[in-house]
Amino acid sequence: MTPSPKKKATVKAAPKADATARKTALTYADVVAAALQLPGVEESRSYNTPSLKVKGKLMSRLRSEAEGGLALRCDFMQREMLLQADPQAFFLTDHYRDYPMILIHLEHLRRDALTDLLERAWRMVAPTKLIREFDAGVGAATETKRPPRH
Repeated sequence: MTPSPKKKATVKAAPKADATARKTALTYADVVAAALQLPGVEESRSYNTPSLKVKGKLMSRLRSEAEGGLALRCDFMQREMLLQADPQAFFLTDHYRDYPMILIHLEHLRRDALTDLLERAWRMVAPTKLIREFDAGVGAATETKRPPRH
């Protein structure tokens, strides 16, 4: 039986979509660029690796190459949902089990999920006043970006 042209097109399109997804894999530079759009976020260092902080509070850190992944603030309930929803992108080690953080394989994270994850992490560490200003739409205008601390 000869497959219909519609089935052939579907089979051929799938590998192309996968190749496109790999080409657009997220990097730490993408994370930094998106996070710096939030008020008060600054580049820093934590455990001798690049990190993002809000008013000195850790929001995320790029784990060492040996450790792998991005550690991002995340409440425990959301963490459980993320781990179940996409175990290829999200993971956890014993070290982080008792901390409100989730580990992320950036190369497997959907690009459209990044902004929401960062804003949720930001809300966990940002001062209440900054959150109120952001919610009122003036946060970006009142907060200035600081140079990275090393």
